[in-house]
Amino acid sequence: MALLTLRAVKKALGAETIFGDELLDAIEVDSCYSADLMSDVLARSRANGVLLTGLTNPQAVRTAEMADIKAVCFVRGKKIDNGTIQLAREKNIPLLVTKLTMFEACGILYQAGLRGVPE
Repeated sequence: MALLTLRAVKKALGAETIFGDELLDAIEVDSCYSADLMSDVLARSRANGVLLTGLTNPQAVRTAEMADIKAVCFVRGKKIDNGTIQLAREKNIPLLVTKLTMFEACGILYQAGLRGVPE
């Protein structure tokens, strides 16, 4: 299993940093989980990964915190509301956004060496 810095994740996905650019070189992730249903994330994700989601409300950040997920990347170029950004600042969880679809983003991160969580 590969370890990627969040900076490498950002570059691979052609993403923009919404919050936490100063943290991207210091945080490494070893897995990726993608979902819009946060109960699935809590039930099946693993710590030290990155969450890919289209859900842009504060619940995505709360879920990341509870699951010890290191960063959240929003897909499809979604606009993130100020409440979500403020909560990410409070919890020190970097936020990225990519124009890629969830499918494309997962494929790119898989090719970069990140893996999902086995059932």
